[in-house]
Amino acid sequence: MNALWSEARVKVSHRLAMHLHVDLFRLRNATPMVTFTFDDLPKSAVTTGAGLLETHGARGTFYVSGGLVSAGTPEWDTGDAADVLALHRRGHEIGCHTFSHQRACDLDETSFADEIERNRNYFRALDPGIEIDTFAYPFGYGSFARKQQLRSTFQTCRSIVPGVNFGSVDLQFLRAMPLIDRQMTRGGIERAFDEAETNNGWLIFYGHDVTERPSPYGCSPDLLNYALEAASRRKIAALTMGEAFRCARA
Repeated sequence: MNALWSEARVKVSHRLAMHLHVDLFRLRNATPMVTFTFDDLPKSAVTTGAGLLETHGARGTFYVSGGLVSAGTPEWDTGDAADVLALHRRGHEIGCHTFSHQRACDLDETSFADEIERNRNYFRALDPGIEIDTFAYPFGYGSFARKQQLRSTFQTCRSIVPGVNFGSVDLQFLRAMPLIDRQMTRGGIERAFDEAETNNGWLIFYGHDVTERPSPYGCSPDLLNYALEAASRRKIAALTMGEAFRCARA
C-alpha cells in the first residue's frame, strides 16, 4: 500500500510540474533550432553518438550522473571519467542529473541540493572549466516542488514530455522528443522538424546509447544520422542546450 501511495504521489508531482509554471520565458530565437541530448553516459553515445554529431559540425549535451560514471548497467557499457573530459574538450556540453540518479520527486529540498552539489563537485574535480548550466530530470519524472529550486540553480531543465518548444515556454520543464528506435521513425523526425519550422521552435531530442542494436532507450547510428541530415537539409542549426538558450535570449 505504501509503495502504491508513493507512486501515486510521484505521478501527481510530475503532472503538477508539467502544468504549473514557475514563470514563463519568451523564446526570441531568430530561426528554428535543434539540440541533441544524451543521458547517463553510455560509452556508445560518447564514441559513435558524439562522433556523428562532430561529422556534421555539431555538438551535443550529455547529461551525466557522477555516481554512474564507470558503473556497469544491463543495458550498455558506461563511459568513464576520461570520456567526460574528452566530451568537454571536444566542445560538447556536460549537463547535470542528480549525482546518484535519484528522481527529483523522491528528494526533499536539502537532499536535492546535496545531490546537485555532489555532481558539481565531481565535475570540478575532473576539470574546473566544466560549467554546469543545464539539468535533466532522471527517469523523466518532474517535480513541482523542485522546480523553484532548479530555477535558481540552472538556466534550463529538460523533461521527456514530448513536444517542440516555441513561444512562451517553461524553462524548468522544456519538452523533448525521443530519438529512440522503439519510439521514433524517420517520418516522426520530419514531423518534429516541420513543427519547429512552422513555429520557429526549439526542438530537443533525447536518447541514450547509439548502437546497431540499441537498448529500449537508445537509437541506431542510422536514426541519429538521419536526424542530423534532416537538420542540415533544412538549414536548422544543431546547438547545445547552452548555445540554444543564448540564441533564445537574443
